[in-house]
Amino acid sequence: MAHLGVGIGWRPEIADAVERLPGLDWVEVVAENICPGHLPASLLRLRERGVRVVPHGVSLGLGGAERPDAAKLAALGERAVALGAPLVTEHIAFVRTASPALEAGHLLPVQRTRDALDVLCENVRIAQDALPVPLALENIAALVSWPGEELTEGQFLTELVERTGVRLLIDVANLHTNRVNRGEDPFAVLDAIPLEALAYVHVAGGVERDGVWHDTHAHPVPAVVLDILAELRKRVAPPGVLLERDDDFPAEAELAGELAAIRRVVGAEGLSPARPSPVRLNLPPAPHTPTGPDQRARTSVGVEQAALLSALVAGTPVPEGFDRQRVRVQSRALAAKRAGVVAKLAPELPGILGGEGPYRKAFLAYARNRPMTAGYRRDALDFAEHLLIRDLPADPAARRRLTSWWQDRVGARPPRRIVRWARTLVGRAA
Repeated sequence: MAHLGVGIGWRPEIADAVERLPGLDWVEVVAENICPGHLPASLLRLRERGVRVVPHGVSLGLGGAERPDAAKLAALGERAVALGAPLVTEHIAFVRTASPALEAGHLLPVQRTRDALDVLCENVRIAQDALPVPLALENIAALVSWPGEELTEGQFLTELVERTGVRLLIDVANLHTNRVNRGEDPFAVLDAIPLEALAYVHVAGGVERDGVWHDTHAHPVPAVVLDILAELRKRVAPPGVLLERDDDFPAEAELAGELAAIRRVVGAEGLSPARPSPVRLNLPPAPHTPTGPDQRARTSVGVEQAALLSALVAGTPVPEGFDRQRVRVQSRALAAKRAGVVAKLAPELPGILGGEGPYRKAFLAYARNRPMTAGYRRDALDFAEHLLIRDLPADPAARRRLTSWWQDRVGARPPRRIVRWARTLVGRAA
């Protein structure tokens, strides 16, 4: 494994500030946000200075019931090659279901069961075979817990590493999130997992509201998260530590201050040198190590994940055993995130609809019964079409602007009245 040092998540909004940060060793970039043939000039300048760049994927869904998408794996590998990256990273999560076809637009927790572990391990091996560099997987933050889990977080991660040799990206902010939201002891997790497999560490901020910790990446890193980083440092010298910030970006001096606080925790000598490859752990054989899951396991995992995701994004009943209040909180959070991402991808929409408030109200009403099925860009177009079908917005000038916006992007006429009438009837029947 590469010795990375202390770094920060590169985002276009803070690209200039990142280039000026003193002592920066490396950056991480969201893989889906860059094009290998047209890398941002800022990233190219950082690479010329010797700053390493690691692509961090968010859309593979390796914990899902379906096998990894070959095109998504190829795209992630292309970005690793284009950036000269020493590794790529992804998440232990599911993000979509195939039947019904639903997109979460978010990282959702995998069941910690034997079936789900079997599915995850095979998916990871498929990804490893397809990627040109080593893969590391991140533990995620969660609002909900699965009923009937068979393994602890530590057991789940340990068996995953033992059976696949995959590295771990440990997010200490996510450990804190799961302490608040799911009652999990972060120090017990650190004691249980194979830190020999550590690739690097994430540090980020969040906020607590009504007893729920929201992993926002838009707030300063709190002391409780740095405390977990300090506990990890007592156990191992991490190859790298990275500060994540995705929204509400502070002044450059504040970013530099947070990086300095991270350096104080890990110490000048607190980052490990390169590690040998592959990972070899002195662990007892896993009690259940089939060559791959049978179709029954994939079907079972898929049915359970579809039931949860449908409750979160399509308004179906909450599956038995889940905390209904937490599922409702997660559902509202997903809808709010969806509205925010669509507004970033299509900033004209809030302007056409009269501002952020009217836009969010209209979008959340649309999202209540219209789950995302094909990504955020398609979602923006579907939202606009949804409004036009209903002769909205009410202001004729705004409706004309929305019609032009929609036509420019789909190259089609707006839905005619007969289409609007037919779709209305179908919606009522549903």
